[in-house]
Amino acid sequence: MPLSRRALLTTTGAAVLLSALPAEAGARPRAANAIRQIPLQGAVNVRDLGGYVTYDGARVRHGLAYRSDHLAKLTDADLTTLAGLGLGTVVDLRIAQEVQYDGADRLPAGPARVARPVTDNGLFGQLMAAIGSRDPVRQEEMLGGGRAAAFMREVYRPFVTDAANRAALAATLRDLADPRRGPLLLHCTSGKDRTGWTSYLLLTLLGVPESSARADYLASNTFRAAYDARVREGLKQGGLMQNPELIVPLQEVRAEYLDTALDQVRTSYGSLFRYVSVGLGLELRELAALRERLAPGA
Repeated sequence: MPLSRRALLTTTGAAVLLSALPAEAGARPRAANAIRQIPLQGAVNVRDLGGYVTYDGARVRHGLAYRSDHLAKLTDADLTTLAGLGLGTVVDLRIAQEVQYDGADRLPAGPARVARPVTDNGLFGQLMAAIGSRDPVRQEEMLGGGRAAAFMREVYRPFVTDAANRAALAATLRDLADPRRGPLLLHCTSGKDRTGWTSYLLLTLLGVPESSARADYLASNTFRAAYDARVREGLKQGGLMQNPELIVPLQEVRAEYLDTALDQVRTSYGSLFRYVSVGLGLELRELAALRERLAPGA
C-alpha cells in the first residue's frame, strides 16, 4: 500500500516541510498539470519537470529540471535541441556496465558531465543474461510466473537502503537547489526507475500532489511504449526470444514498484521526512533552497 501523508511525516521537525509535501485529501491545486516532452530522435523519455502545480498554488518552474533516458544515441539535430535548453549539468545515474553497453552521453558543448551511478540491483545483468541465453525454457525460468515483476520490486528497495545510492540522490537534489549549476538534466538508461524515483522525490519535496508526482512517474510507460514494443519485436525477429512479452515487467514502471520504495521508506525510516533528513542527510535550509529555486511561493 502507498504511504499516506500522515505515515510519511513525523511530528517533530516536519512542520518546515508542510508546505512542500502533499496536503490532506480534499485540497486541490489551482490548475491542471501538463507534461512537457522534449522531442528528440535518439531518446524517447525526455521531459521538463516544470509546470506542476503545488498544493499552495505555486508552480514548478520550467527550464530548470529535466529527466530523460540515456543520451548516447542523440543525433546532430538532437544536440541542437538540447543546446537550446541551456543545460548547466547532466547527471548520469547509470552504472559502468550500462555506459559500456550503450555508450557515453552525446552532449552539446557546455553542460558539466556528472557520473553518479545508482545501482540497478542487477537488473541490467539479469536482462542481458536472459536474452543472451536464447533459451526459451531458461528465459521462462528467469522471468516468467511473476518473477520479472518481483525482481523489479527488489530493484527499488536499495534506493532507500543503500548508503551509496542515498548519497547519490542527495547530491543530485543539492545540485538542483544550487543556482550555480544552471538547468540540470538527470537520467539513467530508460529514464524510468532510478530517474523515476528521483523525480518523484523531487516533485514531492516541492509540494506537488502525490497523484501528480505518481502520474509523472507512470508516464514513462506512455513515452516508452512504441520504442519498447520495437525492442520486443526485434528480439523475436532476431531469434533471441520466442516470447519477448516476458520482459514487459522489466520495461515498464508500475505503481507496485514505486510503492515498494515507499514501503521501504516506512520500514527503514518511518517517514519521508526522516528518509530525506536522516537517510539523505539533507538539512532544512537545503530543502528550503530547493523549494525557493524550483517552486517559489505564489
